[in-house]
Amino acid sequence: MTVTYTSRVATARFGGFSQLLLLWRGSIYKLLYRELLLFLAAYLGLSLAYRFLLSETQKRLFEKLVLYCDKSANLIPVSFVLGFYVALVLERWWGQFRSVPAPDGLMVAVAGSVHGADARGRVLRRTLMRYGGLAALLVLRAVSTPVYKRFPTTDHLVQAGFLTREERRRLEGLRSPYNKFWVPCAWFGALAGQARREGRVRDDCALKLLMEELNRFRSHCSLLFHYDWISVPLVYTQVVTIAVYTFFVTCLIGRQFLDPAQGYAGHELDLGVPVFTLLQFFFYVGWLKVAEQLINPFGEDDDDFETNTLIDRNFQVSMLAVDELYGDVPALERDRFWDAASPRAPYTAAAAPPRQPPFRGSAFDVTLAKEEMQFQALDDIEEPLGDTLEPPPRPPPGAFTRRFSLLRRKNSAGSEGGLGPETPLGAPPALGDRDSLGGDTAILLGDTPGGGSAPHDHWLLHPSTDDMV
Repeated sequence: MTVTYTSRVATARFGGFSQLLLLWRGSIYKLLYRELLLFLAAYLGLSLAYRFLLSETQKRLFEKLVLYCDKSANLIPVSFVLGFYVALVLERWWGQFRSVPAPDGLMVAVAGSVHGADARGRVLRRTLMRYGGLAALLVLRAVSTPVYKRFPTTDHLVQAGFLTREERRRLEGLRSPYNKFWVPCAWFGALAGQARREGRVRDDCALKLLMEELNRFRSHCSLLFHYDWISVPLVYTQVVTIAVYTFFVTCLIGRQFLDPAQGYAGHELDLGVPVFTLLQFFFYVGWLKVAEQLINPFGEDDDDFETNTLIDRNFQVSMLAVDELYGDVPALERDRFWDAASPRAPYTAAAAPPRQPPFRGSAFDVTLAKEEMQFQALDDIEEPLGDTLEPPPRPPPGAFTRRFSLLRRKNSAGSEGGLGPETPLGAPPALGDRDSLGGDTAILLGDTPGGGSAPHDHWLLHPSTDDMV
């Protein structure tokens, strides 16, 4: 059963979490005390052997081993590896919780879309919801140990009322080695189509709503099944486990207190019991035990999901929604705030009304002087420094079309009458040739009618505002 302590920390107070440290059920003490006692016993055994059983020569060799292990323990990246692993497991744990199928949306759609207060309508609604509950139960039975212990065979499902004998025969008659949680979903779709043909589902929009809710419910079942199938890669779990246990096996030797008379650095004090090493063990191994508990929340740990309780709740609520509550709407009447212009719910003496004004937005806290809130005329607003960009002058209407029409006419004339004498390379064209091109065409090609060259011989590569069309 899940350990719930939310009410104890509802209000932050001095030492708020400290009252949770004495809880035993679901606590880290219950998970870790065996490993902690084993580590402490092994440490004390080595310490007593060093002090009373070894000879002086053996003590010197043991002290060198202690110094070497103490130096080498820092090479194991326990915090780095363990931190990422626990974060991954926690994200996976939350994803599994969100993938547990809940029939609430499906039951509302069935109750609102499948009509009929007679026995036929009632059996249709109840059967549809039973198929949905059966699909979720087949998945939970495959992934959860407590649920499998409750329903180990399909005979138990028949005796519990989730499955009829005819349905069990059909379910077991399917020749498929895979999990058959999808079969009740197929039955649901076929029965919904039959209800549509009978007129119990009055239009295609209602049938579409039923199928959408069914697909959403089925996707949760499939996702939960795949969470159970695809685990965190085994190599990652092995690396983290080996890193943690290797680190503390090294600490068993490296954190031993040595004889202060030998003058080793860092061994001036002999306490006998490694208090801070035990705390380090508590934190690191406790972190690993947290990941061990969260990696599969469908077991029998104190903080695992209560899957059997979920099955009971979902089955009862879904049947109530589509049967007893079908068409059972309270009589309409005016509420107590019918004539109130601004209705407000009352408070009890224990819940005093808020004294602060309601929040309207952070910008309402800005304060402005009175003169800053006066509108200014647009003429009084100074223009920003620098040259203003003016739009380029627009050519007269039809100028661009006229220029290209003249050029096209000239080209057609040149192709009919020949090109005439060839002009030497680099020599300017003759005046007659310029005149024959026409003034508009000459300007378009970059020459002025007066014979001079335009001030922008390369205007095609570097156009200015005067060249824009």
